Amino acid sequence: MTTKSNEHDILITYFSTASKENQPFAWINNYHGSPVHFNSPVRVSTLVTRLVTDATGTLEASQHDQNTSLVMEPVPITSQKHDPAWKHCQMFKSGDRIQIKCIYCSKLFRGGGIHRIKEHLAGQKGNASTCLRVPPDVRGLMQLSLDGVVVKKRNRQKLDEEITNITPRPDGEVDSLGGAHIDVNNAVQLVGVSVEPVSRLLVNREGVTSVRSMDRRKRGRGKTSSSHGAHGVCNSGALVSRKVNGYVHEAIGRFLFDIGAPMEAVNSAYFQQMIDAIASGGPGVEPPTCHDLRSWILKNSVEEARNNIDKHRATWGRTGCSILVDQWNTELDNVMLSFLVYCPEGTVFLESVDASAIINSSDALYDLLRRVVEDVGVGDVVQVITSGEEQFIVAGRRLTDTFPNLFWIPCAARCLDLILEDFGSLDWIHAVIEQARSITKFVYNHNVVLNMVRRSTFGNDIVEPGVTRFGTSFTTLKRLVDLKHCLQVMVTSQEWMDCPYSKEPGGLEISDLISDRDQSFWSSCTLIVRLTSPLLRVLRMVGYEKRPAMGFIYAGIYRAKETIKKELVKREEYMVYWNIIDQRWEQHWNFPLHAAGFYLNPKIFYSIEGDIHNSIQSGMYDCIERMVPDIKVQDKIMKEIISYKNAAGDFRRKMAIRARDTLLPAEWWSTYGGGCPNLARLAIRILSQTCGSIGYRQSQIPFEKAHGIRNCLERQRLRDLVFVQYNLRLRQMVDKNNGEDCMDPISFDSISIVEDWVTGKDMCSEDLEGSSWMSLDSPSASTMLLGPSNDDADDLGSGFYDGEIFSRGKDGEIEIVEDNVENH
Repeated sequence: MTTKSNEHDILITYFSTASKENQPFAWINNYHGSPVHFNSPVRVSTLVTRLVTDATGTLEASQHDQNTSLVMEPVPITSQKHDPAWKHCQMFKSGDRIQIKCIYCSKLFRGGGIHRIKEHLAGQKGNASTCLRVPPDVRGLMQLSLDGVVVKKRNRQKLDEEITNITPRPDGEVDSLGGAHIDVNNAVQLVGVSVEPVSRLLVNREGVTSVRSMDRRKRGRGKTSSSHGAHGVCNSGALVSRKVNGYVHEAIGRFLFDIGAPMEAVNSAYFQQMIDAIASGGPGVEPPTCHDLRSWILKNSVEEARNNIDKHRATWGRTGCSILVDQWNTELDNVMLSFLVYCPEGTVFLESVDASAIINSSDALYDLLRRVVEDVGVGDVVQVITSGEEQFIVAGRRLTDTFPNLFWIPCAARCLDLILEDFGSLDWIHAVIEQARSITKFVYNHNVVLNMVRRSTFGNDIVEPGVTRFGTSFTTLKRLVDLKHCLQVMVTSQEWMDCPYSKEPGGLEISDLISDRDQSFWSSCTLIVRLTSPLLRVLRMVGYEKRPAMGFIYAGIYRAKETIKKELVKREEYMVYWNIIDQRWEQHWNFPLHAAGFYLNPKIFYSIEGDIHNSIQSGMYDCIERMVPDIKVQDKIMKEIISYKNAAGDFRRKMAIRARDTLLPAEWWSTYGGGCPNLARLAIRILSQTCGSIGYRQSQIPFEKAHGIRNCLERQRLRDLVFVQYNLRLRQMVDKNNGEDCMDPISFDSISIVEDWVTGKDMCSEDLEGSSWMSLDSPSASTMLLGPSNDDADDLGSGFYDGEIFSRGKDGEIEIVEDNVENH
């Protein structure tokens, strides 16, 4: 039962939270949705009793869980769970039952799913008690989410009722709609439906689904139902839905075309939120004015972005963070530097700097890096990641001299891209790439051929944009290999034979290459794919937001070299590729964080039989001395390493052994590292870091305007706009949906990264007249032909025994790293 001290703690929590807003009783307005205003403590006792009653249930549930004999095993929340409430709870498995736990008040829910905990967080009456400790912004977000569910449910019910009352017209009248111009507000009247204005139908994307479900209900009634009538209703409702959606889509298109927005803007996570918000406002909703956007809306967005950074900052003390310096050139050839901070919660943008005047000055870069480190917090920064140019190397060394507890490391993504560029420069690989490009360039510059290819490959494109320009060369070769048989069937079909383009020189060339009677082209493509796939896997891991790469990067490079060795066998052959990797990766071999991440990843560490290679252990010891200045704590860590090596204490539990493969390395240490607290703290800080920056899109963000405008007030406004835009895009990356629409390789938004594969030679006017984009079929990728999509970390496997790889091909001797790092 709840004691008086417990009641006192509960009330103190509530009143201290409310007092921050100088409204000690304002919180009552949100309790159970009660619109009650109290200006004095009168009648508060009754409501306090309700509060304590709700809290009692939480406390009793907690006590019950402590007394239960079942062990609560944590279950990771997968990326398929997109509901916003999943970010505010944890999943546990107790026996065969899944339970959900609120991260704020620790209340356990044994049923009801995510909707029930959402009601709990939102403070909504119904199936769950109110959370007493949820932050106000989270409560508001959950309330909006629940409101959206209610709106969609009401819209579905409304449409079902409207369709039920439809009186079908003769077939001729329905068909006549196809060629008529429809006013959206009167469209439904043409089929005898009386409904509210179109704004009520904007969000009803389930219109067709509702019609079909009603059709099934009618069919289920037996012989007394009129199947002809149901069929007419379906056709009428679907027709209306198509007409309404078409009108809405055209209106959206005209707006985006008018403002010059990129067409991929509709892929924004906030686009659907905007549509839902407009629809929920009803027919009387008013759009914001330009002044609204420039004033209070932008101000609120800036505050929201800053609050989000503060939430991330609260975790940096435990997990540490990485400062990422992203460099690129603008259209006016100005050099811009963006400063971002990465932690497992996500990446946030701090600021951008026009570095055109200082980019070649190591002293100026050092001063800039030092200021950013101090702003973030010296004790929270584990590493600073920049490009590998000489001036950054010098600035990075000075930075580590000033702050000896952090590391400077060049961007791993950039190094991997340079390795792939060097691979592509080898004569035989370059020749195969040029042959493959001759296929794709011809296909993507002739609409008839492109449509034929897409039909033959079940909607797949033969060009696959990679995460980098040079990575695209090898992802496209893999795509061609995956679709080889479909392409071979196409070039031997009667449709291809009858196509006039098959008789042109380009058509004859691709027929010969795809047919490949001597198998030289396809066998070469297959070998290249095998040699480069492990490197592409590492590149994807570096750019993956949901899994910090530090625990996997060393193993990924090991597997890449191991694969090359197994494919080529002869030392004089595989050393050509090993030397390319070692030369570009030289700077990374010199830094111990990657080795320590390898050592502290339990899935990798316990898969090694025998002793860990000396280079790995040395890297681990370097990190201990560098990151833990207290020698007493260093000694404790060395003792705790023995427990880790021997899998002693909680490390030997069956749950811990199973969790090596299911939990992220940092989560594993957080869960089972309690017996080695000092080592666990260090492990979490190391394993929570990334290894590079990749995939951060700067397009359509007005960096140059923000730095070039002379009016100080407008310059400040534009910089805040850049701050909001960049952080909104970064927030999308964490929850990026892998199932979103496939990217068209010839779209303007992706042309820069695939230009070498789809840009044809100078085309004559006859070719232009014969190729029209208007007759193109849209890509609709079918992954059935592309092979299984495995988890990149799982593909690393187990077993790391090849000493030649660890010693980088130096006949078993570890190379002594010189002080001067060569600039690649």
